[in-house]
Amino acid sequence: MRLKSALSAGAAFTLAGGLCIFAATLAVNVIEDRTELDVTRALALQGFDWVEVAVDGLIVNLTGTAPTEATRFRALSVVGSVVDHTRINNGLAVAEAAQIEAPTFTIEFLRNDDGITLVGLVPARAARTQILSAVSSAGGGAVVTDLLDSASYPVPRGWNPALQFALEALRLLPRSKISMTSERVIVTGITESAEEKARLEERLRTETPGGLDVTINLTAPRPVLTPFTLRFVVDEAGARFDSCSADSEATSARILAAAPGAANAECTIGLGMPSSTWADAAVTGIKAVQALGGGTLTFSDADVTFVAPKGTPQADFDRVMGELEADLPPVFSLHAELPEPEEDTATEGETAPPEFTATRSPEGLVQLRGKLASDLDREAVESFARAAFGASSVYAAARIQEEGLPSGWSLRVLAGLSAFEELNQGTLRIEEDRITISGISGNPDARANIARILTTRLDTSDKFSIDVTYEEKLDPVAALPTPEECVADLNAALEENKITFAPGSSDIEAGAISTIDKMAEILKACADVQMQLEIAGHTDSQGREEMNLNLSQSRADAVLNALMARRVLTSHITAKGYGESVPIADNGTEEGREANRRIEITLIQPDAPEEPEATALEQAEAEAGETAGAEEEAGAETGAEAGDDGAAAEGAGPDDTPSQPADGTTAEDQDASPDAPQEGADNGEEDASNEQN
Repeated sequence: MRLKSALSAGAAFTLAGGLCIFAATLAVNVIEDRTELDVTRALALQGFDWVEVAVDGLIVNLTGTAPTEATRFRALSVVGSVVDHTRINNGLAVAEAAQIEAPTFTIEFLRNDDGITLVGLVPARAARTQILSAVSSAGGGAVVTDLLDSASYPVPRGWNPALQFALEALRLLPRSKISMTSERVIVTGITESAEEKARLEERLRTETPGGLDVTINLTAPRPVLTPFTLRFVVDEAGARFDSCSADSEATSARILAAAPGAANAECTIGLGMPSSTWADAAVTGIKAVQALGGGTLTFSDADVTFVAPKGTPQADFDRVMGELEADLPPVFSLHAELPEPEEDTATEGETAPPEFTATRSPEGLVQLRGKLASDLDREAVESFARAAFGASSVYAAARIQEEGLPSGWSLRVLAGLSAFEELNQGTLRIEEDRITISGISGNPDARANIARILTTRLDTSDKFSIDVTYEEKLDPVAALPTPEECVADLNAALEENKITFAPGSSDIEAGAISTIDKMAEILKACADVQMQLEIAGHTDSQGREEMNLNLSQSRADAVLNALMARRVLTSHITAKGYGESVPIADNGTEEGREANRRIEITLIQPDAPEEPEATALEQAEAEAGETAGAEEEAGAETGAEAGDDGAAAEGAGPDDTPSQPADGTTAEDQDASPDAPQEGADNGEEDASNEQN
């Protein structure tokens, strides 16, 4: 009975314990599920779907990768609002931050008369102080305003060449805006004239580094024309414009359209037009010349002079001049003249009419003859002529005539000589009633300039005629050779007589001195041509590669130094040795090796990507220089090895293997030690190869 009771009690306790465990497990699962549901819902409502929630009893395990640290912290805060923070097991990670790209570094240079302003962002390692110093130097000591910021990033590739080019453009353009990055430079500026604009554009293009995108926007202001002139002539030679000024292309087209077929039909575009009705007045005057069948029409600002042809009927002259005066705009004033018919009234004993002449020969020699009023006038005229044409180029033979000369005669002579400067060859004739200038000029604007000078210096009643022809061969700008022509002339001189060197050295042989002299003359003739040249030294494949490279560099430097000794400007010339790397013939034959041993002149194109090649070559040269230096030191210690290395360039085989001696022997061959026959053979071949160089 007791046993049964004990078993019943044990069973009851066991059942109660099992029920407790089941109830506890059920309660835990309910709590975990409830907690997980609440936490997941709270996170989802805040958009933290990337958080993984796992509940283990009272502990809430969080896993996942937050995009940022702030996002991770906000997710923890959301979970902490649902359960106590002591129950949170934080397993959240933060994604690695993406690497921040370097900003675009840029500098904008603004230069004017007040100084230079720099705006932009530069690398912190770009030596900002040196940039400011270089800018100040480029601006001729101008005040520099520094508005640059810096960032701690590496200097981008191409930054330094772009900066150097921008500084050069800044130096050349006193009024400019230059924007640069490591890949592109935009140059905007104002030049003094169209000629300067063309010259600077060519120079900037020539100096553009390889691989750099350059945009050049230069403008030239229209010149101020003082006075604003027009001179239209119709005579036995036909219709022509001696001078024409206009404020725009439209005005020019309208004026020229009024005289179809006229010679020298070109107007200078500029500022200074005296009235907006200039074109109306010019067209009206041209029509008057055509209506009268000839004559000379001259505008000097608002003053209009009309000289009718000799022999024009008075009635026709009065009618046309009356219509012209009525049709001219109000601001213009007309002075009309009908020349009197020439009569041969000279009698014996009368003084010859006054005259002054100046002639200029093709060689530039100027002869002055004629009459002047006093010694003071003669001294003034001769001094002016010597200053204008050169003291050694003037022959003065003017005579003094104190009476009988027109009023203002010396002023007319000086005005004529001033205009005569425009001619390269010709004649100036000053008479009592007319000034005549004829000849040829290398200035395409000579006719217009002469008309402007005479119109400014003479009275409106003074008449003058101009017969000037433009010859392009005398134009110093048009006659300049192109860079390609200069290079072709240099290489032609090299082909005519090759530059040769002493065996194994960079000493130019006497037979090549004439070629150096000729090259110097060509380069002096091309001194005003904007270009970059390279003197390239080449060897054959005989000898070690690094020795050939050093030898070719030394020979190229020798040519450059020889040109410098002849006072050739060499700032635009570089010397570079290429060794055996650029053959033009087969190195397997003697003729081919002879052709490969050469000096060449190369025109460096601005758009050629030179930087990578130059860098590699500089490294090769540096390595070759170190190797050569080491070999020379070793050679100083070992006399036998010194003999090999001293003549190795272009002498030994590619692998420095011994070879048979050349047919002809040299002094070095004869001096070779009999105890070292193989070494002597090597030296013999090397010296023979060097002699061929």
